[in-house]
Amino acid sequence: MKISRQKIDKISEQIINFLYSKNPQLLFTSQIAHEIARDEEFIKKILIDLKKKSLLVEVKKNPKGKDYIRRSRWRLSDNAYSVYKNYQTY
Repeated sequence: MKISRQKIDKISEQIINFLYSKNPQLLFTSQIAHEIARDEEFIKKILIDLKKKSLLVEVKKNPKGKDYIRRSRWRLSDNAYSVYKNYQTY
């Protein structure tokens, strides 16, 4: 089954909105997938796509500075946060 680009864009907007509401907290892919009620692999694909567009930042280290082997945490990029913040005030 193929999902249209329009639906993927709407899901991307949901992800950005959710990360904005939780800022500056870093969230794991599984937490985002649970909140959006979608499959983790599908959400990971969208997150990587948003990272390529410089909207998200992927964090591959835990708070102690050790690398995650199979996990990633995500947050909005500084530019995306400021643009989204200005957009929300109007």
